[in-house]
Amino acid sequence: MKEKTYLISAVASKYNIHPQTLRLYEREGLLVPSRTEGNTRVYKEKDLIKLEFILNLSREMGVNLAGIEIILKMKEKMEAMQGEFAKFLEELKKEFHGKESFFEEKKNSIVKFSSSKLTIFRDDKKQQ
Repeated sequence: MKEKTYLISAVASKYNIHPQTLRLYEREGLLVPSRTEGNTRVYKEKDLIKLEFILNLSREMGVNLAGIEIILKMKEKMEAMQGEFAKFLEELKKEFHGKESFFEEKKNSIVKFSSSKLTIFRDDKKQQ
């Protein structure tokens, strides 16, 4: 099944922006639509989601283009880090699957704990 695409005019109309704004976002590297064989810009669903994020930053939060660029780069880095962390957790799960949990009490631990009875000391001088 072929992914649905939208022409620049349809996207501009849907989001109530000028097509030149979309071209500006492309020049700035904020939004990079695909191209047809005839070199026509086409926007996919993922592009529209990114555009909505950009417009929210711009319209609702007053962020300028330079700020949007920084935020998008940070967002991409954070998503990459989340992916790496998820892979790391999966590797840990595979490595320690079926083995003793780290959180169980260890008998051969570095710091030993004794659960001996408490002894209460009284100051006999106070009682006199």
